[in-house]
Amino acid sequence: MAKSKKPKVPENTIVQNKKARHDYFIEDTFEAGIALQGWEVKSLRDKKVQLVDSYVLIQNGEAFLLGCNITPLNTASTHVVADPGRTKKLLLHRKELARLFIATQQKGYTCVCAKLYWKNHLIKAEIALAKGKQSHDKRATIKDRQWNIEKQRAVRQTNR
Repeated sequence: MAKSKKPKVPENTIVQNKKARHDYFIEDTFEAGIALQGWEVKSLRDKKVQLVDSYVLIQNGEAFLLGCNITPLNTASTHVVADPGRTKKLLLHRKELARLFIATQQKGYTCVCAKLYWKNHLIKAEIALAKGKQSHDKRATIKDRQWNIEKQRAVRQTNR
């Protein structure tokens, strides 16, 4: 009987923003709640969401998630108008909002959504305070990742 491989993503994770890890150095992360509508929660259960071009905007002491595209289900109610690109409000403490606001005012820092996940019965967003990478940094990251994979293969071959 063959062993089944473990999934790379934990089962409570809805979606990860892999492009954010590729394009930015992640400095600090925060956990935020999201104000969602019912049809959005149902779509998130089926993992019909994209975080690729999403970012966090801090305005008037509140944080909003922009660019997060949640595709409505075909079975969604007919009396609800589903807007896939709706701006979602993030629920953070006042001190966390102040830290994010100060950091985004500094040169080179941006705030992106790194992943969405379940925490008990609630949907949470991992907000990352990040600094942009240059193209040579991206190449170095890819080179390091490939070198680590080669090392693991070599160790596996010698242990056989």
